[in-house]
Amino acid sequence: MWQVVKLSVNSETLIKFLLSRRSVRRFKQESIPIDLVKKILDVARYAPSAWNKQPWIFIVVTDSVVKNKLAKIHKWAYPLEEAPICIVVACNKNESPDSFHIDCANAAMYIILAAHAHGLGTVWIHTLRNVEDIQRILNLPSSYIPIAMIAMGYPAEIPYPRPRKELKDIAHLNSFGNPLP
Repeated sequence: MWQVVKLSVNSETLIKFLLSRRSVRRFKQESIPIDLVKKILDVARYAPSAWNKQPWIFIVVTDSVVKNKLAKIHKWAYPLEEAPICIVVACNKNESPDSFHIDCANAAMYIILAAHAHGLGTVWIHTLRNVEDIQRILNLPSSYIPIAMIAMGYPAEIPYPRPRKELKDIAHLNSFGNPLP
């Protein structure tokens, strides 16, 4: 039987939590306990997916040789060199052919938010231009498409908030071009 869970924190606290998340690209050289990584991945299992297919897998990379290979797939993957952990989120395209990109993006975001809740920093590293390289490095079957690589560790920086578009420029009511009042 389902129960509605009442949170002991108010909505304003949760909103502040969401707004405080930043992309962290520099990490302390402090290892992350594997039990903490498991807690984070356990949260990611609850991400929404179409038809509840849950087509994702999570590859936790701690080996520096493997992380360095992944860090060299493109110029923006460099945070993986410093990060104690990389989590690759990959989806089985055969299991969920119409929605695997979105399903895995949801799981990746749950990882990022759960890590933030535990005081860890993360940055999402783009993978879709380098699918075959990542599959080769991680020995992934061709049916598993890497959607995100997440560099994770204790932050060695606290980035300032980056500018955001104004709500009036991105929110429409009922159709494009009709501003939200």
